[in-house]
Amino acid sequence: MKQLGGIDATFLYMETPETPMHVAGLTLYEPPADLSGSFYDHFKEFFLSRMHLAPIFEKKLARTVLELDHPAWVDAGEIDISYHLRRATLPAPGNWKQLEGLVGDLHSTLLDRSRPLWQFTVIDGLEDGNVAIYSKVHHAAVDGGAGMAIAAALYDMSPQPRKVKPPEPKPATRKPTIEERAILGINDVVQNVMRQQLKAMEAVPQVLGTLTDLLIAKSGSSEGLPGIPDILAPKTPFNVTITAQRSFAARALSLGDAKMIAKATGTKINDVVMAVSAGALRAYLEDHEALPRKPLVAFVPISLRQPGDMDASNQVFGMFCPIATELADPLERLLAIRKNSSDSKALAGTVKDVSPKDYTLLGAPILFPGLAQLYGRTGLADVMPSTTNLTISNVPGPPISVYCAGAKVLAMFPVSIPIHGIALNITVQSYQDRLDFGITADRRAVPDIDHLGDLLITAMAELKAAAEKLPPSPKDAKR
Repeated sequence: MKQLGGIDATFLYMETPETPMHVAGLTLYEPPADLSGSFYDHFKEFFLSRMHLAPIFEKKLARTVLELDHPAWVDAGEIDISYHLRRATLPAPGNWKQLEGLVGDLHSTLLDRSRPLWQFTVIDGLEDGNVAIYSKVHHAAVDGGAGMAIAAALYDMSPQPRKVKPPEPKPATRKPTIEERAILGINDVVQNVMRQQLKAMEAVPQVLGTLTDLLIAKSGSSEGLPGIPDILAPKTPFNVTITAQRSFAARALSLGDAKMIAKATGTKINDVVMAVSAGALRAYLEDHEALPRKPLVAFVPISLRQPGDMDASNQVFGMFCPIATELADPLERLLAIRKNSSDSKALAGTVKDVSPKDYTLLGAPILFPGLAQLYGRTGLADVMPSTTNLTISNVPGPPISVYCAGAKVLAMFPVSIPIHGIALNITVQSYQDRLDFGITADRRAVPDIDHLGDLLITAMAELKAAAEKLPPSPKDAKR
């Protein structure tokens, strides 16, 4: 048994019918040339032989006694694979827009908490003969980094799947009595609460010291920390109470173009991703006569995961970054984002060192979900000011071709989470020489999401054309 930490459990507590808290991916495959029969049957046989390599596939949630503390992961026992592995066939003609629509529908439904919190859907009927897999896992179990552990279990470096060691037989264990479970549960809760309170008390001096440094920087000191920024995001169509329905669009851009732009402008790939997103958002809001004068503010997740750490838990922080949508020139916008991002990272780097990585509160599994439902039902997101307009996340993926069940992976589009007040999420994953953009939104807030997807392509083309006109740097000129 492994108890969830506070960050992991929060994704459970935030979940309502309108705000599912699973992350997902839409992966495109070129089926093996020698495939006979359906790809679904082929993948199912392969998956069952690899499932034990990612422990989260065989774990489910168990509540603590009286739901006084965070739940825990326990062995799921016998798994109903027909629930977790499903098949869907697109009707003719099986085009891209149909695929995006199906993904939006699949992403709208909650996972069954009485089972392991994952589900894969094999999608065939695509007009080009390829197949797709929509795979979702609850965010309480996995973040972007831990998702790599699942990828390591399922992906191979060649069309010939590697041989893996079969699972070890599970030892027979005596089930504890009801009285023993109650005593163990209460003991665990008490110990966890005491441990967390001691950690909080120990952190107080460091937190106060950091806040003092931030306030000093804010008061005009020219040295040290950048200070607390004046950030209050403008109101946009994305900052509303959302429904249970999702819209989704996927677009692929060139990683090579992004690298060229970054090199020509002295910026980073993440700056380019935000600048492309900002260019598309500016054009989209102009089309809807809803572009605010103030810049949009993006919440940008930051991974706290150490290299090689594949633990199935969330290790994330985040920063708020203005993305310069008030600027019409694409290069000026990119350079402004570079500065804003640098300042935001410096501030986030300071705060994350003293921010709590875990928490506990007696009755949290009952209290917090009630508050989440209240927030959605009252429509507070429609009237309350916000510190952010959308989420933009950039996740590094494999730089070389990978394979699954002998099928070549063609694309990896992320499918992420909108929430009340932040109805739009743009998540990007690199793969080979691609930047695969996955745009996930509330369907009512962004009904024409395919238009926003097309504007990403236009924004990248504009930024590339502007970067190509820049004179070469002295180093490049000398070379």
